[in-house]
Amino acid sequence: MKKFAYEFLKGIFKENPTFVLALGLCPTLAVSISLINAIGMGIAASFVLLGSNIIISLVKKIVPDRIRIPCFIVVIATFVTITELTMKAYSPALNRALGIYVPLIVVNCIVLGRAEAFAQKNSVLSSLFDGLGMGVGFSLALILISGIREFFGAGKLFGFAVIRGFEPAFVLGMPSGALLVIGLLLGFFNLRKK
Repeated sequence: MKKFAYEFLKGIFKENPTFVLALGLCPTLAVSISLINAIGMGIAASFVLLGSNIIISLVKKIVPDRIRIPCFIVVIATFVTITELTMKAYSPALNRALGIYVPLIVVNCIVLGRAEAFAQKNSVLSSLFDGLGMGVGFSLALILISGIREFFGAGKLFGFAVIRGFEPAFVLGMPSGALLVIGLLLGFFNLRKK
């Protein structure tokens, strides 16, 4: 049980995809404008990570090495398609807000990297906890970045004004604001690690 707890927690702290490994920054920069977008993207990426890790761990012995990566991409694309169709059916506004970044989960380096580096070499249960931990770590990073950007950039949280008379720093709502927030948080976590 200790091993599975370690696999889960390393995705949140030791190998956080955003703050430690600096992976998946493209969707992080793009969708971190609001907490609602961050939560939606976090759930989508977590579902894909979890599902693809489990399936890849199950089929690792029957997939020949020379076609391993294309097979992994097909598995990941299947889970992304399920996610996108579910989002279109039940949350079309969120689907429009996230736009192209949901289908791009197929080639997201977090998902493909976990399939290649972990799921193909470990048991199903370990892969499940690894996928869950990485998904939660990615989601928490998105929520932290989005919360900072939405609060200081618009004076809101979840779209509702939280402080009256607050003069927002509009630069945080722009793409350059995402780079600034991520850079400061990366610096903070690197300093904390030392």
